[in-house]
Amino acid sequence: MNDKADCYCGSELSFEHCCGPLLAGKQIAQTAEQLMRSRFSAFCTENADYLVTSHHPSKRSPNDKLELEGTFNQCKWLQLNIVESKQGLSNDTHGEVEFVAIYRQNDDLSRLHERSAFVKENNHWFYLDGLILDQSEAIKLKRNDPCWCNSGKKFKKCHG
Repeated sequence: MNDKADCYCGSELSFEHCCGPLLAGKQIAQTAEQLMRSRFSAFCTENADYLVTSHHPSKRSPNDKLELEGTFNQCKWLQLNIVESKQGLSNDTHGEVEFVAIYRQNDDLSRLHERSAFVKENNHWFYLDGLILDQSEAIKLKRNDPCWCNSGKKFKKCHG
């Protein structure tokens, strides 16, 4: 992706004005939702270091980076939809973000619906954990269905 392109997180801002500075360590997330969006972009850009450092230290394992890197070839994250954010603003210490993420694993499109918990410590937001709200399930798009990317095109003419 070029820096002028739309951000992976679906914010409608360019990557260079949205998640790019966070992933590069030039800025820190100001809200739980901003951290959620940047973590999604980190999955899209295969930035394991950012994913590890934005995960709460109490939840990290020594082999997290290696495990994450092992998943990058298996799964391609495609779209993020924020359902709801509770608290998690710059003056809060806790937040919750519910989201639905679309991904491709092998040849199947699937979704992950999760409510994620975040905590702010020393002015830094961290991902704590998530509750899966319904199991990730395959999405079966027919050739003439609208594409998952909201392009307005049929699936067969876009990502099919």
